[in-house]
Amino acid sequence: MVATTTTTTIAAAYFPTFPHSILSPHPPSTRPSLPHPSKPPSSSPISSLSLSLPNKPKPPPIPFSAQILTNPLPQNHATSSDTDGPPTENHFNLLRTSVRYNDVELAKAVHASALKREEPKTTLSNALVSAYLKLGLTTDAVRVFRQCLSCPDVVLYSTMISGLAKSGYELEAVSLFFRMRKTEIEPNEFSFVAILTACNRLLDLELGFQVHSLVVKMGYVCFTYVSNALMGSYSKCGRLDFVLQVFDEMPERDVVSWNTMIATVVKESMYDWAIELFRDMQRVDEFSADRFTLSTVLVACAGGRNWNGGRQVHAHGIRMGFQPTLNVNNALIDFYTKCGSIRDVETLFESMPVKDIITWTEMITAYMDFGLVDLASETFDMMPEKNCVSYNALLAGCCRNGEGMRALGLFCKMVEEGMELDEFTLTIVINACGLSTDMKISEQVHGFVLKCGFGSNSNCIESALIDMCTRCGRMDEAEKMFYQGLDNVSCPINWTSMICGYSRNGKLEEAISLFCNRPSEVVVDEIALATVLGVCGALGYHVFGKQIHCLALKIGLLNDTGIGNTLTSMYCKCGNLEGGIKFFDMMSTHDTVSWNSMMGGHLLHRQGDGALDLWSKMEKAGPQPDEDTLRLVISSYGYTNSNLVEKCRILFLSMRTTYDIEPTPELYAAFVGVLGHWDLLEEAGQLINSMPFEPNATFWRALLDAGRISLNTRIGAMAAKQILALEPLDPSTYVLIANLYSASGRWQCAEKTREEMRKKGFRKIPSRSWIINENKVHSFYTRDERHFQSRDIYSAIDVLILECMKSGYAPDTSFVLQDVEEYQKKDFLYYHSAKLAATYGLLTTKRGEPIRVMKNVAICGDCHTFLKFVSVVVRREIIVRDSSGFHVFSKGQCSCKDYW
Repeated sequence: MVATTTTTTIAAAYFPTFPHSILSPHPPSTRPSLPHPSKPPSSSPISSLSLSLPNKPKPPPIPFSAQILTNPLPQNHATSSDTDGPPTENHFNLLRTSVRYNDVELAKAVHASALKREEPKTTLSNALVSAYLKLGLTTDAVRVFRQCLSCPDVVLYSTMISGLAKSGYELEAVSLFFRMRKTEIEPNEFSFVAILTACNRLLDLELGFQVHSLVVKMGYVCFTYVSNALMGSYSKCGRLDFVLQVFDEMPERDVVSWNTMIATVVKESMYDWAIELFRDMQRVDEFSADRFTLSTVLVACAGGRNWNGGRQVHAHGIRMGFQPTLNVNNALIDFYTKCGSIRDVETLFESMPVKDIITWTEMITAYMDFGLVDLASETFDMMPEKNCVSYNALLAGCCRNGEGMRALGLFCKMVEEGMELDEFTLTIVINACGLSTDMKISEQVHGFVLKCGFGSNSNCIESALIDMCTRCGRMDEAEKMFYQGLDNVSCPINWTSMICGYSRNGKLEEAISLFCNRPSEVVVDEIALATVLGVCGALGYHVFGKQIHCLALKIGLLNDTGIGNTLTSMYCKCGNLEGGIKFFDMMSTHDTVSWNSMMGGHLLHRQGDGALDLWSKMEKAGPQPDEDTLRLVISSYGYTNSNLVEKCRILFLSMRTTYDIEPTPELYAAFVGVLGHWDLLEEAGQLINSMPFEPNATFWRALLDAGRISLNTRIGAMAAKQILALEPLDPSTYVLIANLYSASGRWQCAEKTREEMRKKGFRKIPSRSWIINENKVHSFYTRDERHFQSRDIYSAIDVLILECMKSGYAPDTSFVLQDVEEYQKKDFLYYHSAKLAATYGLLTTKRGEPIRVMKNVAICGDCHTFLKFVSVVVRREIIVRDSSGFHVFSKGQCSCKDYW
C-alpha cells in the first residue's frame, strides 16, 4: 500500500502585484468564499482533484511535473465520473508551484489538463496567463489571453498588462490598456498599477499625466497602492515636485509610500531632507521602517557624510532586528566607508553571518577608498565567487589610487579567463591606460576596444578614448575622434575631454578657443570651468578669467570649493594678488587646497611674510596640512624681509612629530632653496649626509640653482654631476650647467656642455615671452621676426636701448651662451623675447597702464637689468611673470630685489 500526503498550499503572496485577482476568477469584492480544503463538503468537486505524492519517488528520469500528474488517486476520493467539474484549488497550487520552481512542464501540464477537461476559460485563464508570464513564456500567455477574448474581464486584462510591462513589452502593454478602454470593461485599481508599471519603464511623463488624470476622474486616487505607483512613475521621470504633490495629497500612506518619497529625495541628492522624512516617518506610530527604509536612509547618511545620523540609523536597525540582513549590512559598509574608518568597516564585515557577492565587492571598494590596494587585492582573491562587477570594482579602485599598470594587468587576466566585458570595464581600462601615459599600450587598448565593437557606439567609451589619447600625447587621433564622432556636438563630456587635453598638452590658446566656440546646448560643467580657469592663469589672461568668474556665478557653480580654489589661483597667477585675496576671503568653505592656492599666490609675488601669516591662520582654522602645504610654508622663508632660517629649520625638523608628515625629497629641496637664498650652501651640503634616502633630481636642482645664484661653481658642479647621473636624458639639466659655466666665465666648459647636447640630439626649451592684447595672445621668441608688427617693434627697441644706455644701461654679454664675437653677443642680447614682448606692450597699451609680460622660463640677468632702466625711461610699470614668479619693475627697481 502506498502512503500519500496532500499537496502543500502555495501562499498567494508569491504574486506580489495582484495577490488576489491573479489567483481567483473573481475580483476581491465579488469572489465567493471557498471551503476549507481539509474539510470539503460531500457535494464539492474539490476532492476529485486532490493529488498525492508517494513517500518514495520513483528513480529517474521522471520529471517533477510528470510525477504529480501521473500519481494514482487515492481510493477514498471521488470516482472518475466526478472529474469533469470545474478546477480545484490544487490547480492554482500547481501553477504557483511551477512558478516557484521555474517548472515550465508543470505549467503546461496543468494547461493541458484544463483543455482536456473542457473547463470554462474564465476560471483558470488568469492564473495560466500569470504563470506563463512569470515563467517567461510570453507567447503562451498571449495565446491563452486571445482564447479568452470572447468573455474577457478586468482581471484578465490587468494581469496581461502587468505581465507585458514587466516582460519588456511596455508599448504592447500600453496598447492593450487603451484597447480595454474601448470595450465596456472599466479599469480597476490593479489595472492602473499595471499601466503605471509600463509608464515607469518607458519613462513617458506625458503618458503618466494622462493615467494620473484618469485615476483622479475614476476615483481610484484614494487607493494607497495606486498613489504609490503614481509616485514611482514620477520618481523614475525625475519629477520630485509631482512625487511630493501626490505624497501630500494621499489620504492614507503605508511604508511603501514613505520609502518611495525618501528614495526619490535621495535620488535628487537631498540627503538632509531624506533624513528628516525618516524622522517624520518614525513619529507616526503605525509605521515602522523596513529593510528598504533603513538601506535608503543609510545611503542618504553616506552621501551627506552624516556620521551621527548614520550611527543612529544603525542603532535603530539593531533595535528593530534588521541588523543581520544582507541589504542593511551592505548599506552599512558603504556608510562606514564614506563616513567612518577602515576598522569600522572591517568589524562590520567580520561580524556578518552571511555575505554575498555584493558584500565582498563593497569590501573591495572600501579598501580602495582608503588607499589599501594590497588588502583590496587579497580580499578579491578570497572571494568565493567573482563576476564582472567585482572585477570592475578592483579595476576602478586601482585607477583611483593611480595604479594604472596594475589595472591593465588585471584586465589582461580578465580577458584570459574569458570574463564578461561590459562598457564600464572597457571605460575603466581606457582610463587606466591614460594614467600610464604609455603611447604604445594606449594604441593596443584602443585597437582592442574597436575590435570589441564599442568604439563608435558608446558616448562614454568614445569620451574615455579621447581623454586617453590626450593623456598619451596622441592629440591628432583625439581631434579626429572628436570632430568625426557621432554626438560630439551635444556631448559635454567630449568637449570637456578635449579642453582638458589641449590644456594638458600645452595648447592653451586652442583650449580657450574650443571653450568659446562650444555650441549653446553644451552644458558647462565644473571640470571644464576649472580647466579653462587654469588655462587663464597659465596664460595670464586676466580679462577672460574675470569673464569665466561671471559665468561661474551665472550658472551657480561659484559655491563649488574646487572652482573657488581655481579662481583664487587664477587671479594670483594673472598678477592680481588683491583679487585672489578678496575672493579667498569671500569663499564660504576652505579646504587644504584652498589654503595651498592662496599661499602659492603669495609665493608667486615673492611675499613670504604674507604666506606665513596665512599659515598661522590656517593652523587656527584647523584644516590638516599636507605635503604641499609644508613645502609652500618652507619655501616662504626664502622670501621674507628678515632672516627666519631658524624658524624654518625648527619646522622642517618637527614636521614628522607635529604633522605626521615624513620629509620627502621635495621638502628637502624646498629647505635647500631657503638655505641657498640666505647663502648657507655649506649647511645645504651637510644636509645631504643626513637625508634618510638617496636625494633625487629635484633636490639636486635646488642645490644647483642656489649655486648658480651665488656663483658657487664648486657646489653647482657637484649638483650638476648628480643630476646627470640621475636623469641623463633631460635637456634642462644641460642648460642649467651651461648657464652656470657661462655666468662664471668658463666658456670652454659651457661650449663643451652644449656640444654634448648636440651630439645627443637634445634641444633646450626655446625662451618664449607673450603679451595679451585685444583678446589675442602675441608670442615672441629670441630674434623673432614673424610678428606682423615686427618692423615697428625692432625700430622701437633700438630707440629704447639707446635711451637706456644714456641712463647707464650696459649690455651684460655673460648671459649669451654662444661663444661668438662681442658685437654678435650684443646683437643676441638686444632681441631677447622678453625685450620684444615688453616693447610691443609699450606700443599697444595706453599711457600710464602697466605692461604685463609672461615668460615660460626664468628671465635672464641682462633682460632684468634692461627692464629696470626701461621703467625709468618710459615711466611705466612693467610686470613680468617668469618661471620663478613675478617681477614688478618700477622706478628702476624690481620687486624680487635682484634675487630669482
